Amino acid sequence: MEKLNDDRKTDDYREGELKHVEDAQIATDKEHNLTLVEALRAYPKAIIWSILLSSAVIMEGYDTILIGSFLASPSFVNTFGNTGSAADGTLTITASWQSAVANGAYIGEILGLAVTGILVDHYGNKAVMTGATILMIGFIFFSFFGESLALQLVGQILCGIPWGVYQTVTCVYASEVLPINLRGYLTSYVNLCWVIGQFIASGVLVGVENRTDVWGWKIPYAIQWVWPLPIIAVCLLCPESPTWLVKHNKLEQAERACARLQSASSKAAIPTPRETVALLQKTDAIEREISGSSSYIECFRGSNLRRTEIATATWTIQQMCGPVLQTFATYLFIQAGLNSSTAFDMTLGLYAIAFVGTVLSWPMIARFGRRTIFLAGLVGIFVCLLIVGLVGIAPASNSSASWAAGAFLLVFTFIYDSTVGPLTYVIVPEVSSSRLRHKTTVIARNAYNITCIWTGVLTPYMLNPTAWNWQAKAALFWAGITALCIVWVWFRLPETKDMTYAELDLMFEKGVPARNFKRAEAQGMAADMFRETRRGSL
Repeated sequence: MEKLNDDRKTDDYREGELKHVEDAQIATDKEHNLTLVEALRAYPKAIIWSILLSSAVIMEGYDTILIGSFLASPSFVNTFGNTGSAADGTLTITASWQSAVANGAYIGEILGLAVTGILVDHYGNKAVMTGATILMIGFIFFSFFGESLALQLVGQILCGIPWGVYQTVTCVYASEVLPINLRGYLTSYVNLCWVIGQFIASGVLVGVENRTDVWGWKIPYAIQWVWPLPIIAVCLLCPESPTWLVKHNKLEQAERACARLQSASSKAAIPTPRETVALLQKTDAIEREISGSSSYIECFRGSNLRRTEIATATWTIQQMCGPVLQTFATYLFIQAGLNSSTAFDMTLGLYAIAFVGTVLSWPMIARFGRRTIFLAGLVGIFVCLLIVGLVGIAPASNSSASWAAGAFLLVFTFIYDSTVGPLTYVIVPEVSSSRLRHKTTVIARNAYNITCIWTGVLTPYMLNPTAWNWQAKAALFWAGITALCIVWVWFRLPETKDMTYAELDLMFEKGVPARNFKRAEAQGMAADMFRETRRGSL
């Protein structure tokens, strides 16, 4: 009798395992067959939650432009510009302090990112985002009340800590709550949030550009208090990532989260919550076989090392191809010979173009592969930087050359924000394994931040008239770096469009070369894997 009961339990287990594998296969097939219109109708809640959560990045985009533009603001320079003077005797801030204050946030972001990968593993996306935003409310006080460059530096470092959390959680959450044909839109939307923040900051700066008192820089800082309370409300109300819940064996909660992300009235053949959870379980099982744990060290073992390299290089390239010139755009325009008012107006136009470019990237994401867009964008960026640098050789008295440099910097912005800028947010979470996605994103983003530090240190010296005074010729330096980036992308960046995370796991585990990543091959591998699993369950 005891043996009979054991046999029945074994049969029940095999039957359950077989059903589980079938659900995972059904979920995979449904995701591949789902059209864009069907996905939009079926997942409006997931889209809204992702958009709302990603809005936290607006704060970061807003402040990164503030500090770069303040260096050319009469109000800020009148308060803090007692450490040096330009060649014509006007008050300015030395290149060393420019570099320190402009890069302070990156130091904080590195700290914030380092703890995010650990904290999210234990407490989840919602709790970590909520805590970071509460800290943000307090940290803004340092920037607002700090009337010395040292306190401004402290404020930037402290604000960078929650920004590090935002950088990781927002793009990972977007990649995990949406089907594959919406994944690219909502992860790239994180880049649009950056642009929105930059555009708002540029508008605010235009509004206060004629103020020469302390309120010319305090008002822009105070506006940052608008965001935290709405973001906290979103964090408390949104569903947790089903991927995180499955990883922590909270399967019932994962099904409820999936149900909250879908439209109950949708008539499209979408994966049910049970089927979605089954696919997430299967993906997690594959990754458990590949990596024994989800620690940081696993990111540098086996096939995960290649995935970490791709994520890290992709995010580093986003900074290495010259967007630091956007951060110092107002300052660069003034150094190129434009007056202060025109420079601020040009900067506002620059971020309006960035907004349009990011929106126009969405139809390209739907039609072309990630690799194709990224590579083509880098080629266009290289050409623009080369032209800006060559035009910069003309003397500063040549107003036509100054306008030409400004115009091609706008073209550069359009190309960057329709290709490399948004696609980075798509590629990084896609090439990361589900179990290591937060940690891989942390490593990649920290590599980006470290890159931002040295580019942010070099650029003021390139542009500052009391230092190297390269002016627009600095673009030639970034053109050379961009050429090296193009070579890496050609040989190392794979195509990840229209693949489930389970399929990508198999492609990386098999060591498929970057230029041979194809959806059909990935689907074939996944189908073979499901068939073998079913045979093993019988």
